[in-house]
Amino acid sequence: MTSGLSMQKIDPDHIIALVTEVIPTHSCLVFCPTKKNCENVASMICRYLKEDFLKHREAEKSILLRELKESGNGSMCPVLRKTIPFGLAYHHSGLTSEERKLVEEAYSTGVLCLLTCTSTLAAGINLPARRVILRSPYVATDFLKRSQYKQMVGRAGRAGIDSVGESILILQDKDRKMARSLVCAPMENCYSNLMHDDGKGLLSLILSLIGLNIATSVDQMRDFLSGTLLYVQQEQLCADRSLWEVVQRCVQHLKDKGLVSVTELSQGHSLQVTKLGRATYKGSVDLAYSKVLYQDLTKGLDGLLLNSFLHLVYLVTPYDILSQCKPEWMTYLRQFSLLSPAEQRMSAAIGVPESFVVRQVAGQTVKKGVDMDVVKRMYLALVLFTLLKETNLWSVAEKFHLSRGFIQTLLSSSSAFCSCVLHFAEELEEFWPFKALLTELMRRLSYCVTAELIPLMEVVGVMESRAKQLYKAGYKTLSHLANADPAALSKTIENLYRKQAVQLVASARMLVNEKAAALQEEVDDLLMVPLDLPTP
Repeated sequence: MTSGLSMQKIDPDHIIALVTEVIPTHSCLVFCPTKKNCENVASMICRYLKEDFLKHREAEKSILLRELKESGNGSMCPVLRKTIPFGLAYHHSGLTSEERKLVEEAYSTGVLCLLTCTSTLAAGINLPARRVILRSPYVATDFLKRSQYKQMVGRAGRAGIDSVGESILILQDKDRKMARSLVCAPMENCYSNLMHDDGKGLLSLILSLIGLNIATSVDQMRDFLSGTLLYVQQEQLCADRSLWEVVQRCVQHLKDKGLVSVTELSQGHSLQVTKLGRATYKGSVDLAYSKVLYQDLTKGLDGLLLNSFLHLVYLVTPYDILSQCKPEWMTYLRQFSLLSPAEQRMSAAIGVPESFVVRQVAGQTVKKGVDMDVVKRMYLALVLFTLLKETNLWSVAEKFHLSRGFIQTLLSSSSAFCSCVLHFAEELEEFWPFKALLTELMRRLSYCVTAELIPLMEVVGVMESRAKQLYKAGYKTLSHLANADPAALSKTIENLYRKQAVQLVASARMLVNEKAAALQEEVDDLLMVPLDLPTP
């Protein structure tokens, strides 16, 4: 039995008492300031719950545990393994998308009665609760904004779902004054995002307007922008300049970057995008990185490593995720040492030699200037490269000491950026070799499974675990699956119902037909090309 004094030390905010007033009969959300705090609070609560909680919807919780294990290919978070039998789970960006989906569905259906979560759950996900508890008025180290607070407490007592709802904000004495302002303050104003981050949005919009021939002069841009929120708010957002001065500066900035050119016409100036500008907007590449990407691809052509995916993976590692990367130097060196001599030379060629990493491990000062963005990008490329080889998100997360959610986000971001780089390269003739190379890499990044499973993963509804089941059962190609008997398939594959088997076979047949039609179209195009044969 825990004494009152020790309980006060373990749970000074009386979270356990507050949640047990409503669970398991009703639902409860506990918002925590950090991801680690979510996990700790969930573990702490279930440690002091009665055994009765284990019996509440026990069978459904067992199914949830099995599904979570399957989604991790046999691996499972030890915290969730401990908390889910009590009807509790945590929810934050460290979970994979499959884990988040399973947790959200279980909470929505009442299998889980309590989630400890970060503020990311507040927006975009409809998970109401009878009681919402804010563990702290902070998100990480930042004090809550009024809009964030309203989003969180708005989960309590949703109309049409529950007739009662309540929210509790836990405060320390030092935060009382700010919390009073938070509760009583009006909502923050909503502003146009076009001027955010030094007008990056406006620059991108202007480039697209010119590239799509919607506006090829400043006057036409004036007409277009007069229908935007920015036009209404220009006095607040454009400081001491008019919106038209801002637009002219943006156009000049695009000209200076080589993305836009000006042609003199009898009736005035006409704006056109350059080849680089067209590649930038067609590839949806951030203007801040278009020139860097062009330089990286140009440098890549001079010494592209083709006996492994590492160099290509580096080229499609997103620039905008580097701020979230903090390399562990010993891990960096360990993974670097596993590379082949050719891969190590490629790393040195882009600016990350082994000697630099060794010096960082030893804590020595590096005299020569090294671009840390390149170093971070190479580190993330090593994460992706390892993931493509092993196709096991859990083992890679453990090797690099990163959350599996972050690695999955890195993978999906790289897959999306690979598509952007592909479209960027297609618009510039000098980058023609990248078309075939990046097309294949994009497939690998999209599915991140061993090569033999990729054709099966292209079928709608087939995830990695299902693809492995099909492959082991002898359905190794699309044709095998398309010609399968649904009745036999449902008996052979575990947890595959007859209706699902019918849909699976139908989807495979449709995909086979689409591929055959595309191939026939390519053959027809080739046959229509006139042959330049010599006259007899």
